[in-house]
Amino acid sequence: MKQNYTVRHGALEGVEAFLAVARRRNFRRAAADLGVTPSAVSQAVRALEARLGTALFVRTTRSVGLTEPGQRFLDRAGPAFEELVAAGEAARDIGQRPTGLLRLSVPRAIVPLMLEPLLASFCQAYPEIELEIAVSDQMVDLATGGFDAGIRLGQLIAADMVAVRLTAPFSFVVVGSPDYLERQGRPERVDDLRHHACLRLRRSNGSIAPWSFIDGNGAIEAIVSGPLIAHDYSTLVGAAMRGVGLAQTPRPLAEGPIAEGKLQSVLDGVATTTPGVFLYHPGKRQVLPKLRAFIDHLKSAA
Repeated sequence: MKQNYTVRHGALEGVEAFLAVARRRNFRRAAADLGVTPSAVSQAVRALEARLGTALFVRTTRSVGLTEPGQRFLDRAGPAFEELVAAGEAARDIGQRPTGLLRLSVPRAIVPLMLEPLLASFCQAYPEIELEIAVSDQMVDLATGGFDAGIRLGQLIAADMVAVRLTAPFSFVVVGSPDYLERQGRPERVDDLRHHACLRLRRSNGSIAPWSFIDGNGAIEAIVSGPLIAHDYSTLVGAAMRGVGLAQTPRPLAEGPIAEGKLQSVLDGVATTTPGVFLYHPGKRQVLPKLRAFIDHLKSAA
């Protein structure tokens, strides 16, 4: 059964005035500390006493003292109010400069491709930021997971997220080692993959990803088979370089081995293209300086 809940209005009103008077034992000096008139302090304290239903001060023409309820209120309200002030300062500090814990959800393939080369320079440039990278190929809810942002392929990002481009669009290429292609021959058509050892990726939902291609304006999904299933592209690329079979992978992961002659690409004419890699977060109003610093650092290194 749903219970009625009412936020107490003005629960903290008058507390700062009370604490100032309790510290100074003088209304006029407390008012000077707060930058208000003695009358305003007196009214604030009287309103607090009325709300609590008890007198907090003993007032004479020459002095101000605490009643027993006033002393008990001071003993508990003083430290609590200081904690509130400190909490506000801490929140303001994080909101105004690059500091605090920055948590990112990142797919495994992105770490060696984009993040590893930048980790040292970012940590050196922003020593007051603690960077935490949670490596997972699952799409996570940033808010419930406590993440500041995520990094994913553009087509996987929800429409209500703010997306920041990190790479240009790139293709998914099929690659094999020169030794493998010499032994098994180069596939000339998608249908030729039936006669090849194809290394496959298991998605985070448990399914095995088909290989995707473009034929004219239409998309083709090929169900392939082979001796190895892995959960990340880096493992597939490594196995392909060792001649285990063919792998379909984002081109940026294969560019280095292709340039070094360790891999060769095939079926380039039907390769599918992805919009690229994006950093995404809930909204512009929620971009704290720590996240802005990370975004700017990524862009400067691109």
